[in-house]
Amino acid sequence: MNTVQKPERGSGSLIQGLGLMDATTIVMGSMIGSGIFIVAGDIARQTASPGLMMMTWVITAAMTLMAALSYGELAAAMPRAGGQYVYLREAYGPLFGFLYGWTLFLVIQTGTVAAVAVAFAKFTGVLIPWISADNYLLRAGPIGINTEQFLGIGVLVFLTWVNTRGLRAGARVQNVFTFAKTAALIGLIALGFIYRNPEAVARNYGDFWGGAEWGWFAVKAVGVAMVGSLFSSDSWHVVTFTGAEVRNPKRNLPLSLTLGVGVVSLLYLACNISYLNLLPLEGIQNASQDRVGTAAVEVVLGPAAVQIMAVAIMVSTFGCINGLLLAGSRVYYAMAVDGLFFKQVARVDPKRHTPAVSLMVQCFWACLLTLSGTYSDLLDYVIFAVLLFYILTITGVFVLRIRRPDMPRPYRAIGYPVAPAIYIAAAGLIEILLLLYKPNYTWPGLIIVLLGIPVYFLWRKKAAASGGVEG
Repeated sequence: MNTVQKPERGSGSLIQGLGLMDATTIVMGSMIGSGIFIVAGDIARQTASPGLMMMTWVITAAMTLMAALSYGELAAAMPRAGGQYVYLREAYGPLFGFLYGWTLFLVIQTGTVAAVAVAFAKFTGVLIPWISADNYLLRAGPIGINTEQFLGIGVLVFLTWVNTRGLRAGARVQNVFTFAKTAALIGLIALGFIYRNPEAVARNYGDFWGGAEWGWFAVKAVGVAMVGSLFSSDSWHVVTFTGAEVRNPKRNLPLSLTLGVGVVSLLYLACNISYLNLLPLEGIQNASQDRVGTAAVEVVLGPAAVQIMAVAIMVSTFGCINGLLLAGSRVYYAMAVDGLFFKQVARVDPKRHTPAVSLMVQCFWACLLTLSGTYSDLLDYVIFAVLLFYILTITGVFVLRIRRPDMPRPYRAIGYPVAPAIYIAAAGLIEILLLLYKPNYTWPGLIIVLLGIPVYFLWRKKAAASGGVEG
């Protein structure tokens, strides 16, 4: 039975309507988008060997699971609306919480939503050629809107509306599409394990480490290639944003993080083995438009694979968008309650118990981003800022253990302190590699984070003048 949450920083009208299955499907559904079907091509080109390609995914899986185990401790201790925003605020102060929320709104969450919406539209275009980046509805010089962007925006608006109808409405969509996309991914994996291509098997496993240069080259290649695998594995943490709406959160939040990340990571590893079973490395590297999933299925099913995979990716991205929209809105709501975002965003629909204004503001900005960039640009742009805040949040586990040793911790991070320390070191190395080798997108992301500092003080000053901010 749904219960009304105890008032906490103004979130009293949010209801605890998410069970363990709902929370787990948010984790899984937000992780599985279009990336797993696409990024293997770029990873194979960067690493130049089947062995290093798989190593990229193994390291990503290990890092993501270590991060999820650490977040579980924070989620169980502070099951509040806003999740990671709250953890950073409590560990380092409101400035760091704001910088995360600021970057989440401008780049991380909305940028990811825009990228996935563009991917949904691209694959819909496989079935309906009218939907294309070259088919413009309106155009004035360099500015315009094409049918691909129009569809992406339409999906964002529709799913935002669904989530304003109530928490259970959004959760039902998430559950249905997560089960559907998981089934599709398992189907792809099964094809690769049942119908092994002898040519691909001989090429990839006969020379598993072929083409790999060891030492610094391998470190650099895997580190830069992990942009794709980390992006495909990202957004697992968004369930923490809904902490105030999860039943028995002290148990269900850490458990859903562990289950969701564990299952998806295993599926991703199996999927890449399936690619290697069906396609020689060169086939992965040179797949048309990087549609590796389609190329792999085509080996077994022929030309029909193009339409089959288009439908599978449409289902996958649709569910991913829903999970991101549902969860992300809770962060801006929490910021507004703290007086660090537009005060109207703190309003909750009294009948449906949803942060409807936050959902609409998020939708508006994501739609603008959909008009502004390409999938690959947003992928590179987002991951640097994501990793930066992951590092800070996991470091926060150490900070809070020292500063607040008496804080109730129903769950303690498995592997502490070794696992969190390994994650911080590995993620820090990847950040350095991205700054060195992909500066066009990493530096702008860092600048956006830093621009939030003066904005924070201006907002705080304005809010304090109106009595709307806490110290």
